[in-house]
Amino acid sequence: MRMLVRLVLGLFVLKAVVASPRFSRQADLDSYDGANYDVDLDNLNLENPDIYDYEDGLTIDDPLIEIGTLAPPDYNYPVPEASLEEQTEEEEEEELPLTPQLIPQGSGGSGVLMGPDTQKEEGLLPTTPETPQEGTGGVEGSVSSGLPESGEPDEPDEPVVDRRGMPTCLLCTCLGGSVYCDDLKLDSVPPLPKDTTHFYARYNRITKINKSDFASMNKLKKIDLTSNEITSIDDTAFMGLPNLEELVIRENHISQLPALPETMTLIDASHNDIGTKGLHREAFKDMTGLLYLYITDNHIDYVPVPLPDSLRSLHLQRNNIQMMHGDTFCNLKDFNYIRNALEDIRLDGNPINLSRTPQAYVCLPRIPIGDLI
Repeated sequence: MRMLVRLVLGLFVLKAVVASPRFSRQADLDSYDGANYDVDLDNLNLENPDIYDYEDGLTIDDPLIEIGTLAPPDYNYPVPEASLEEQTEEEEEEELPLTPQLIPQGSGGSGVLMGPDTQKEEGLLPTTPETPQEGTGGVEGSVSSGLPESGEPDEPDEPVVDRRGMPTCLLCTCLGGSVYCDDLKLDSVPPLPKDTTHFYARYNRITKINKSDFASMNKLKKIDLTSNEITSIDDTAFMGLPNLEELVIRENHISQLPALPETMTLIDASHNDIGTKGLHREAFKDMTGLLYLYITDNHIDYVPVPLPDSLRSLHLQRNNIQMMHGDTFCNLKDFNYIRNALEDIRLDGNPINLSRTPQAYVCLPRIPIGDLI
């Protein structure tokens, strides 16, 4: 009886083992038939090393392009025919002969021969008589093509502005009582507003100062005419200015310093042609408020004495001063006299030895700058 029970249990266990998936997979592997395959599994990698090459040099062939529907062939759309008039015009242009023509270059000028190519690019325009300009020497009835003559550079002409008769504050810049006319190529002093207090006309072409240029300018305090071409100034051009204090006429060609009112505080006539006779006798004596006197780079050969006690700065360098007196700056009769204001005296660049007149500086706070040997 026990034997039968064990037999039944053994059969039951056997069935369960056979029915498990693990057992079925192992059975499939055991039943593998290598005869149905061409590849030898044992010598797979030795006989065909390139079949399963997974090294870094792996390349993939270009994918095949799927052949789809082809695009329709190009279709030539009908082009509308040109109208009859356009065809006629084109035929006339083709048949029109282009002959060389000579274009005159004005009176006495050589013409320019223009061929077919040039005629197409430039075009031939009818020439008209040119109006003769004043001072050009043109002949009436001469014609010009407007083309530059050969050998002459094509440079733009500088625009000519007629400044005569223009309102001063339109031509210049007016700010309050100051009028600025700098670098405008002026050849004369423009008429100024009556309330002008400061006038600047630097870097122009003014050649002369007339008596009427500053007439009735009772409020004018400063005039700056630096770097013009002034050669002469009317001797009384500034005497009618009761409030004039500063005059700057440096970098011109002035040979005579005009008379100036007693109200002057600054005079700058440097870089001119003022010589020995270019200064009035005792020109600065009565200018009791004069502070700065600059006459550098001229041709004077003496110190313009007497100088007012108010003077602070005297620049006379690069002239022709050769000698100096003991009373040029000091009062030899009064040893208590001291000129505390005059602290800046420049005499360098002159052929003078300052050490020869030591008594001339005893009243000064500083010795003049110049050669001491």
